[in-house]
Amino acid sequence: MTQIFGEDGKVQPATILSAQPVTISQIKTKEKDGYTAVQIGAGTRREKNMSKPVKGHLKELGNLAVLKEFRVTDSSVFNKGDKISLESFAVGDSINVSAISKGKGFQGVVKRHGFHGGPRSHGQKHSEREPGSIGGGGRAGGKVIKGMRMAGRTGSDRITVKNLKVIGIDQENNIMLVSGAVPGRRGTLVEIRGN
Repeated sequence: MTQIFGEDGKVQPATILSAQPVTISQIKTKEKDGYTAVQIGAGTRREKNMSKPVKGHLKELGNLAVLKEFRVTDSSVFNKGDKISLESFAVGDSINVSAISKGKGFQGVVKRHGFHGGPRSHGQKHSEREPGSIGGGGRAGGKVIKGMRMAGRTGSDRITVKNLKVIGIDQENNIMLVSGAVPGRRGTLVEIRGN
C-alpha cells in the first residue's frame, strides 16, 4: 500500500497491483458445456510440476500456473489464446477485487469477533479476554446453539472488496493503482473484475 495526493491536495490511500496479461485457455459454450464461460490462465510454473492432463489442456499456451473460470453472457467474442491486459481498464473505473485474506491461525473471541472481554476490576482475575456465557440451561436445552461466536481459525477466507476506483494505470510496467486496501499479503493472487 501507499498514499497519493489528489488534485485537491487531499491524501488518498492506494494499493499498487502488478497486473500481468492473462491468457484465455478455454471457451465454454451453452451447446457443448451447458453454460457460457471463459477460462483464463495466469503466471508460469515449471513443466515438471504439471500433470499430463493439464499439459495436454495447455499444450500450445505455455506453462500457466493458475486457471480460473468466469461466467460470461456471450463467449463467442473471445478466442482461445487471446491476451487480456490492462487495456480493458481505464482511470476512474469502478472495480471489484477478490483475494484470500491473511491467515491468522487460531484466535480468541476478542480478535476474531471483536468481543470486549470481562471487566478489569472488582475482583476479576483472569477474565480480560474471555467470551463470557455461551448459553446452556434453558436457552437451547442445555446445548450450545449453532452459530455461537467462539474462538477458532481466523483469516484465509475469500474476501471481495467492492466499488474500488482505478486511480492510475502504467501499461508499460503492467501496474495498476487502486484506491483503498485489497485483501491478502504481498504476493497474493487477486482477481479484478469490472462492475
